[in-house]
Amino acid sequence: MTNSVLRVGVAGAGHFGRYHALKVAGSARTRLTGIFDPDLERAKTVGWEAGAKEVGFNEMLDLVDAVIVAAPAEAHYQLAVRALRAGKHVLVEKPIAATLQQADEMAALASERGLVLQVGHLERFSAAYQVMAGRIGAPLYIEATRIAPFKPRGTDVSVILDLMIHDLDLILGLIDSEIENVDAVGAPVASPHEDIASARLGFGNGAVATITASRISPRTERRMRIFAQHAYMAADFSARTLTVIGRTSGALLPGQQPVPRGCRVRDAGGVVGRPRFAGRRTCGVRRVGAGWGARAGRCRGRPARPGRGAGGGRQHAGGARTDDGVGTD
Repeated sequence: MTNSVLRVGVAGAGHFGRYHALKVAGSARTRLTGIFDPDLERAKTVGWEAGAKEVGFNEMLDLVDAVIVAAPAEAHYQLAVRALRAGKHVLVEKPIAATLQQADEMAALASERGLVLQVGHLERFSAAYQVMAGRIGAPLYIEATRIAPFKPRGTDVSVILDLMIHDLDLILGLIDSEIENVDAVGAPVASPHEDIASARLGFGNGAVATITASRISPRTERRMRIFAQHAYMAADFSARTLTVIGRTSGALLPGQQPVPRGCRVRDAGGVVGRPRFAGRRTCGVRRVGAGWGARAGRCRGRPARPGRGAGGGRQHAGGARTDDGVGTD
């Protein structure tokens, strides 16, 4: 690296390649060194917008410390392996590769060379998932739905590798157990690969997850519901909202965050607690009743950091808006 600034090249100037190029160009910690795409005019267009020149892939490898691979999935393996063999760190868009064998070879090569190989599973870094992970205990049942209207982009792979892969990744992170059985069905409708699919996963610890994915739906929906012994969580990744419901009111789930600092709490007696955030960040939490409805609220801006609850093992219900600014397919 040069002066602690990471020199980055982008391979692929399509929808996501443009997005990556603009983000790299706008960061103080990185410098966009070049853009590669077989479509030279497309590379020039994105390069002009992001302030970088179009380059050949071999030339790019001579100029950078890291490569972002945002090409069609069938090209991920070839481009990533060439970058890793050249000693470059790699961020590759999902899916990591077209086959499991290719993915294993890429991971082994990165480990052998001591390089970073990161897959672009952005949903892992959403504020909603950060709150869910590790704060609901052991899930008993998870239901995930990810549907969207048809777009030609991404149809070089099935809807499983295009959309469902996000929820598979999140579910494997939430359930600490091995998969024991899978029942699945899918069908191609508008492309050569499956455009709609449904899967039921059974885990060794008894947990069950059902996932539905479609890229031929009339609307966009990205939701996940998690059921545990003492709590329920519902995430809407499109609206960036998260609702938490527990058995009793007035206390936090084990390990869950308290009311964020700088927020004010409302109840039937009026406003109590702390003032609102100054500037753009605001948060309001409303006490709405007892039993299964203890807290509901909304947060705008940077989500609160997870913290320890002070209420022991009792549960509450809550909702928090998580405007993290991250969007996925």
